[in-house]
Amino acid sequence: MKNRRDFLKNMGALTVGSVLLSSYKYAPKRVKDAGIQLYTFRQEMLADPKGTLKIIADLGIKQVESAASAKGLFYGLTPTEMKQTCRDLGLTLRSAHCGIDANWQKTIDQAAESGQEYLVCSTIPYAGATQSNYQRIADRFNTAGEECRKAGIKFGYHNHDYEFKEDGGLVLYDVLLVNTDPELVYMEMDLGWVVAAGKDPLKYFKDYEGRFPLWHLKDMKGKNSVEFGKGTLDITGLLKQSKEAGMKYFFIEQEEYPAGSPLASMKINMEYLNKLDV
Repeated sequence: MKNRRDFLKNMGALTVGSVLLSSYKYAPKRVKDAGIQLYTFRQEMLADPKGTLKIIADLGIKQVESAASAKGLFYGLTPTEMKQTCRDLGLTLRSAHCGIDANWQKTIDQAAESGQEYLVCSTIPYAGATQSNYQRIADRFNTAGEECRKAGIKFGYHNHDYEFKEDGGLVLYDVLLVNTDPELVYMEMDLGWVVAAGKDPLKYFKDYEGRFPLWHLKDMKGKNSVEFGKGTLDITGLLKQSKEAGMKYFFIEQEEYPAGSPLASMKINMEYLNKLDV
């Protein structure tokens, strides 16, 4: 009887161990370190920046990208206040959107004071859908990259869909990629807008490997922002190719709110990400 009890005991241990080993071996790889573009909560940030950042932190967000607003780059907070508020909430102020305008040097100085890593231009500085104009833009971006590097910041550019027009058989976004220095200009790819323009982000990852350290993760139906899983973006497939893209951080951006509010939409987005196996 003793030998039989020992045998059954050992078999039970092996069974439990096998289950645990199997569970560990096939455990899904979860999405970590999610970020948000604060344009998602644009009205809320203007009304109550500190309270809204607390709501964002409670969602499980870790990285923050700010955006220029009617109250400045940090929604009425000073650069130091923005940095400290994020830090107190377990957030990292990683980046901010801006334009290259008459206040460009002031924007660089504020970004440096806030301690952020990236400063991202989100609009083209010169109008015109031509190769020659995009060459001019590329030259300006290279200069902006040098100006930011002197301040200890990395300069980036965020696309929409209009950069994917063609002139003379060339895609204008490609003109930017070819003519900007990868050591000075870091691309933030808005995946939703690339797909909306009829282009394939995966092809860009392959053709320009490592050029896209920042992403905007945005699901879209046509040209309308929808919650994750409700549009045409292959979120899982793209995240699985993040290494080829060179992605270091991604920021969720919700421009419209089919669920009714920024918070309702973001809860859906975070629940979706938490179930992925990437």
